[in-house]
Amino acid sequence: MKQFKLLGFMLFFVFVTFNGCEKKSIGAVQEMHWDRDMCSRCQMAISERKFAVQIINPQTAKVYKFDDIGCAVLWMEENNIAWKAEAIIWITDAKTGKWIDARKAYYKSGAITPMAFGFAAYTQETIPAHSSVLYFSEISEKIKEIKKKNKQKVEAY
Repeated sequence: MKQFKLLGFMLFFVFVTFNGCEKKSIGAVQEMHWDRDMCSRCQMAISERKFAVQIINPQTAKVYKFDDIGCAVLWMEENNIAWKAEAIIWITDAKTGKWIDARKAYYKSGAITPMAFGFAAYTQETIPAHSSVLYFSEISEKIKEIKKKNKQKVEAY
């Protein structure tokens, strides 16, 4: 009888260990704590639910959070992120607020964003009609150009 109880306890323990705990796969979007999580680049509270970004290091699963795609792109550039090409990047759809793959998103310029870079992300289904579409590689270069122009303006004063 004691062996039966011990066997039952061990089976229960194994079941709880493997099924009771939620396993997060590397690359999954992490929960945002709006108005409490801070942007990894500018240290401002992330509150705009339609422009937030998460970058995940695929080797360590460490998540970095940003308030604007501009901050995310510049953070990777300024910190010489070696895993930049492999980084998993999520951004919220500007229409629905759902998380989408930033590298596959369609971007529209001219949006009022938290750090004024002006790029809003959409899926093919949610992008406003008759919009000029930009892609991740294009907005990355435009963001770097914006930073360069702003730096030149500051140095001119």
